Amino acid sequence: MKKTILALSALCLVAFTSCKEDATAKINSDNVVAAAERDANAADYPIISFTETEHDFGTIVNGTPVETKFNYTNTGKAPLVVSNIKSTCGCTVPSDWNRDPLAPGETAEFTVKFNGKGTNQVQKSITLTTNTEKGSEVVKIKAFVQPDPNAKDKKAGSVSINKAVEK
Repeated sequence: MKKTILALSALCLVAFTSCKEDATAKINSDNVVAAAERDANAADYPIISFTETEHDFGTIVNGTPVETKFNYTNTGKAPLVVSNIKSTCGCTVPSDWNRDPLAPGETAEFTVKFNGKGTNQVQKSITLTTNTEKGSEVVKIKAFVQPDPNAKDKKAGSVSINKAVEK
């Protein structure tokens, strides 16, 4: 047993001391310069600025579809990328956004469609996945949804039951 441990120790000693080559000799100075520039530029995140972060549709009738456009500008020093836009539910659908990098100073927009269904005050959030420092940005829509005056009145607790006719 002692001979085995001694043999393994000797083997490890030879393995660790055989690499006498200096590791700094293997470093490519061009790669170091490129990495330093990349790290210096990494602090320059794009900044997304909206003309409005919340849109109020006001009072709408239940079931009336509405839409709005959100405009935004890249006010940072690096290209802005909006890779995805999602809403909190299927009743609100974002569309038509620019998936290409947006250079500093450039402006773009996207559309948000709301199907207008709900009751009373309704608020929905739309999340943009971006390459900003936070990684995501949120805008909101809201509306006060009134009942449709042409819809049949349904009283709470009332149910209509169709009886099958027996023959």
